[in-house]
Amino acid sequence: MGCTRREFLALASVGTIAGMAGCAPAQHEAEPSTDEGQATPPVDASKFESLALDPSAWRFDGENNVYYQLGLTYCLDPATETYESLAIFVPGSYFIGKKNGDTYTCTVNEKAVVGSFTPATAPILMPINSGSLAAQASPTTYGYEGLAPYLTQGCVYVYAGFRGRSAAVDTTSGSDDLIAGGSPWPVVDLKAAIRYLRYNASVLPCDASRTFVFGFGAGGGLSAVLGASGDAALFEPYLAEIGAITHDATGASVSDAIAGSASWCPATSYDMADAAYEWCQGQYASDGSRADGTWTQLLSRDLAGAYGAWINEMDLRDSSDAQLTLDETETGVYAMGSYAQALLDEVDDAATYFVQNTAFPYTYTPQRLEDPAFPGDPNLAASREADALSQGAGGEAAADGTGEAEAGAVEGVAQVQSTIYDSAQSYFSSLNARAWWINYNHRSMSVSVSSLRDFVVNLRPAKLPAAPFDRPDRSSRANQLFGVGEDSTLHFSSCVAGVVEAGVDELSAAEGWDPAYETAWADDLETVDVLETPMADRVAMMNPLTWLSGHYEGYGQATVAPHWRVNEGLFDTDTSLCTAANIVCALRKYDGVADVAHTPVWGQGHVLAERSGSATSNLIDWVVSCCAS
Repeated sequence: MGCTRREFLALASVGTIAGMAGCAPAQHEAEPSTDEGQATPPVDASKFESLALDPSAWRFDGENNVYYQLGLTYCLDPATETYESLAIFVPGSYFIGKKNGDTYTCTVNEKAVVGSFTPATAPILMPINSGSLAAQASPTTYGYEGLAPYLTQGCVYVYAGFRGRSAAVDTTSGSDDLIAGGSPWPVVDLKAAIRYLRYNASVLPCDASRTFVFGFGAGGGLSAVLGASGDAALFEPYLAEIGAITHDATGASVSDAIAGSASWCPATSYDMADAAYEWCQGQYASDGSRADGTWTQLLSRDLAGAYGAWINEMDLRDSSDAQLTLDETETGVYAMGSYAQALLDEVDDAATYFVQNTAFPYTYTPQRLEDPAFPGDPNLAASREADALSQGAGGEAAADGTGEAEAGAVEGVAQVQSTIYDSAQSYFSSLNARAWWINYNHRSMSVSVSSLRDFVVNLRPAKLPAAPFDRPDRSSRANQLFGVGEDSTLHFSSCVAGVVEAGVDELSAAEGWDPAYETAWADDLETVDVLETPMADRVAMMNPLTWLSGHYEGYGQATVAPHWRVNEGLFDTDTSLCTAANIVCALRKYDGVADVAHTPVWGQGHVLAERSGSATSNLIDWVVSCCAS
């Protein structure tokens, strides 16, 4: 039935994987116009007048010198104003305000200087405040807490709402109608918000072309998609569906490209996420869903092999322009090669930086962050605080980027134990307690790891089940992201589908196999969304590599952000080590990208990983440096 596992991997290695529902998504192409002589119809210059920002509606926080507006709907036909609206916070010095009752009429103070910026040069910073792509509501109340670091440095701060990873009912509207969510709506909504800011740039004290979007986890992945997909045609039908701005009053096109993307531990590139996780971590695990005799262990094995074949097709390049590849053994395992060595070099460099810049005694406390707590919505902060108090905060990292977290002491909540190491020698001796795998040279203050496998087994093991993103039972958040309407979770990975099809005879004979699995992926991949968009395109729209890598048809078909910052905790078990590395590798070879700051952080996991200082201050310093370059 289908083809054998070996045939599947062989086909992958010669680039025919897409044609057999394999690992490279085949994007849907719009049919070209057949009437080349037809003139472009004139645009309606007044179409978006209702979205013009009212300069007489600013409110003022005199104590902190902040002007702000809340609840600004950013498209003509929002599915829900609860999410498809935004709030703007402006340093008070940038405006000259005239009081009219409860509001102020503001004009731009051209002579103002705040931090390194003027009203003509100030950047916009836009947070994605969900690590799991939960819907982000627009603020309904004002709160200054957390805004000071951004505003005092001269940045304009915009908190935009967006729909999340699944369809939902807007309880504030009084309607029971299901609002479309999932891919690509989070991207679409934020693109509409970016266009709104550009449309209203003449009355805002900032340079709207200097928009920087930042996020964590899946929110960081969303930031990367926004950075890679500026003005990409794939999104146009969706932007039209919600009445997003397309042109200004002069008829000039309005762009949704951004200046910079910042992310911590980005989760994205869902087309290959399962295969990447199994290659990086899963193939070295032997318990749970990867126990011998289970069909999911075989699935893990085959996905790891499919990833190796895919890497060899990607044409990723190192700093010397040499292709990064993986070598296949006779058993179909891809564990060695220049690609694996490049990842290992990152690990060695991060460990060496750690030991050279860490004062001992050193205290290590494992932490994991579910969602960030970027400022802008005081209601969200209050609800999360209440949840934390009721559930306990043990082991949670600081969500505001300060690097400081109070340990919870709630009865019944497991506490994460800290470990104190008196010296670098004691630290590395502890890591080598079971077997020697990491080498510390005291004289040169350098570190080397024996193999990528040893690093993964000891510090980044597979904590998620086999095929963790497109799970057999469709139970992951990624399955939600690609659901459609009442089909709230769906399979989406053509790579997993191809592996299952190729190996069905062997898989079906193993423990835990359900006959329904044979067609489950193939059936779901035939699903289209409300705009009749096929699954392959919806997956492509959540993948920054769609526009960054020549392996994909979208390559070169978008305006890519010139500035990038990607931080990751090397001990993060929520995603693979490959995710950020692949994006960074593609960016460094992409014409027009000015700078890529990639920082793998030793000793940190799924958190706002930084080598020193706070995430907030480091982010702002990076934005300032980008604008100065």
